Amino acid sequence: MVIVAGHVVVDPHRRESYLADCVSVVREARDAPGCLDFSVTADLVDPGRVVIFERWESQAAVEAFRGSGPDDGQAAAVLAASVAEYDVADARPLT
Repeated sequence: MVIVAGHVVVDPHRRESYLADCVSVVREARDAPGCLDFSVTADLVDPGRVVIFERWESQAAVEAFRGSGPDDGQAAAVLAASVAEYDVADARPLT
């Protein structure tokens, strides 16, 4: 399993439009083979921060989806980013 997690920073005044532009990407990802979870959400405390979380069955599934990458408008809106991929060997439910 691969987890992609982190955040991007956008202009706080443009965050809502940035998130609206991400809706189609989230839908595409969730329909992609090997996607277990995918979300792009507003941070509850920092008005310019957008939280990224993805969970994939494999690295191959991540790479197949990432083929095109973000569009120019989304990439231009990002002021800073801290996102990484993590290889997961095991998972335990927290119930």
